[in-house]
Amino acid sequence: MPVASPSTTEITRYLERLGVDDPGEVSLAGLRVLHRAHVERVPYEALDIQLGRPTTVDAHDSVARVLRDRGGYCVQLNGAFATLLAALGYRVTWHRAGVQASAAAPPSSASWAPHLAPMVEIDGELWLADVGLGDGLHEPLPLRAGTYRQGPFTFTLAPSQVEAGGWRFDHDPRGSIAGMDVEMTPATQDHFAEWHSFLSTSPESRLVRAVAVMRRDATGADSLMGCMLRRVDETGRTQRELATPDDWFGALAGVFGLTLDDLDAGERAALWTRVRSAHEAWLAAKSRRSS
Repeated sequence: MPVASPSTTEITRYLERLGVDDPGEVSLAGLRVLHRAHVERVPYEALDIQLGRPTTVDAHDSVARVLRDRGGYCVQLNGAFATLLAALGYRVTWHRAGVQASAAAPPSSASWAPHLAPMVEIDGELWLADVGLGDGLHEPLPLRAGTYRQGPFTFTLAPSQVEAGGWRFDHDPRGSIAGMDVEMTPATQDHFAEWHSFLSTSPESRLVRAVAVMRRDATGADSLMGCMLRRVDETGRTQRELATPDDWFGALAGVFGLTLDDLDAGERAALWTRVRSAHEAWLAAKSRRSS
């Protein structure tokens, strides 16, 4: 089902959120500016799922999330970004990708646990413009086999071994995932609705089990996993525990730009209680493994 274009007002507000005054004509330079701005200013997050708030992968709902100063997880971020790009005149297609969570797990088919990976065609060449990996791409990658350096991270693209005619993206070893395999058959937002239901409600879903907030910039990536705030850059990895609600919500606002003005005091308290309880359970399990 085709996605209708956002209104002129919505496009203007979206660009304001990105800090882009003038996106210019359709061009590779323009795509890079928009991509960098998106991953720096619109974080990966699924805090509404932690609160039991219903969310969707409808592209217009995802755009609305961005406009109210929130982020989203992969399908929501990439759905919103792809919709913006199309409204600006870019030729964009949606593609399913199977995410390999860790090197210990096997590569995953795009038909199972699909991630949304947008492709943009410029001057006859396809570019992977994925703003939904959290600590992934800072700029789009050309769909050509090779090794690509962005800040402290090294990525590779190669023909997929599990998706016929598809492509394999390998993340840096320090990344949050091992990689993903992208199929080249175009998809629609309907392809992701069933999987979203699982991700947003199942106790087995990683988005239900734990909090993960991430963003990229030119020199590295920030992540908040539960109560652990981490930074990976050229100097290595640093981390610290956020032990109080003031520290935790302060990091969300100061590092990730999430002021969470749409949460009332009760929701903020419930979110902190859930996050802290999960963190303490993680610490206890870690202690048992080391004893």
